[in-house]
Amino acid sequence: AKAPVKVHYCGYADYYDEWVGADRLRSKLLRPGGAEAAKPVDKDKAKKKSAKKERTPTEFDPYLQNRVNAVTLTQYIITSSKGDKQLAMLMNAIQHACKVVSNSIEKAGPAGLYGLAGKGNATGDDVKKLDIIADDIWVECLSRSGVCGLLVSEEQEEAVVVEDEALRGPFCVAFDPLDGSSNIDCNVSVGSIFSVYRRQSPADKACTQADILRPGTEIIVAGYCMYGAATELVITYGKGVFRFALDTSIGEFLYVEHMKIPQDGGKKIYSCNEGNLHSWDQPIKDFVKDCKSSGYAARYVGSMVSDVHRTLLYGGVFVYPADKKSKKGKLRVLYEGYPMAMITEQAGGMASTGMFLGKIGRILEVVPEHIHDRCPIIMGGERDVSKVLKLYA
Repeated sequence: AKAPVKVHYCGYADYYDEWVGADRLRSKLLRPGGAEAAKPVDKDKAKKKSAKKERTPTEFDPYLQNRVNAVTLTQYIITSSKGDKQLAMLMNAIQHACKVVSNSIEKAGPAGLYGLAGKGNATGDDVKKLDIIADDIWVECLSRSGVCGLLVSEEQEEAVVVEDEALRGPFCVAFDPLDGSSNIDCNVSVGSIFSVYRRQSPADKACTQADILRPGTEIIVAGYCMYGAATELVITYGKGVFRFALDTSIGEFLYVEHMKIPQDGGKKIYSCNEGNLHSWDQPIKDFVKDCKSSGYAARYVGSMVSDVHRTLLYGGVFVYPADKKSKKGKLRVLYEGYPMAMITEQAGGMASTGMFLGKIGRILEVVPEHIHDRCPIIMGGERDVSKVLKLYA
């Protein structure tokens, strides 16, 4: 055959293919490069060339790269715990509780879990079926972790003391298992909030409430998990605030970002329940009036986790003050005020009580009188929180 023949060299990339005449076809030197094939082939160079030519980037690359290369919450916990295995075990128990609660919320409709449970909780709120489920999940996950000595839940009037020595540990955890649950039936974002203390009483005895009735400045870890369009967990060890999102297909929280409130205060947003306006003190009324006349937007979900999460990302201020009916406000200190205040301050914001018990102070410096004690809340960017506090002068 005199017509040229296309030759593909097995084991080589397509760009080595060539058209070969009859003479060459009969030759024993039929190798890539023809007569020059007697020379040794640099396989490393060939591989690099092949890789460069064959790999075509696609629009899915960023997605795949993020899933494979992103830091997982488990990795972050191990590195940030700095050798404290018990703290790592606690944080893994918390992330597990968040995953299970998220799954329960996702399946609540088909499982018939919407609606009231027919009783009230320790703080007088109506209890939803999912409140009870979320509370059971958190208590079981933490009490069985082997590192908790005392648990305080919004849903339980008394603290849960771990009596079993084999399961007792050095940490006291306060949590709201399902914040904003009044919104759950209409599919609005809700969340879980928690704060962690290290016990001070002797390790050979059961914990007491004194181990957790301490200022928020002594908290070692705080965080919240938001169940919305995505499930996100935000935590701080007192050195910055870190945001993770749950990838349900692999069952892991993946790192999203280091959260900081915009330095200039961010968007002009005020968030409060204006239905209570008539009961607030005059400085808060004046602030809301000023917001309305100076181009601020009103945004209020009614779930503290959602409202604070938005404030941290976009800026503005979240306000839940005391009123004539609730002299101390409605939000609980240990598992709402403290953790959110710690996160807000670590993100570069301010968290104040406003005028409370005769003085203006930080939320973290309030000393709770009992496990379900309350305090007023004013938190967000410095620009807006400062405006509110100046009105008390």
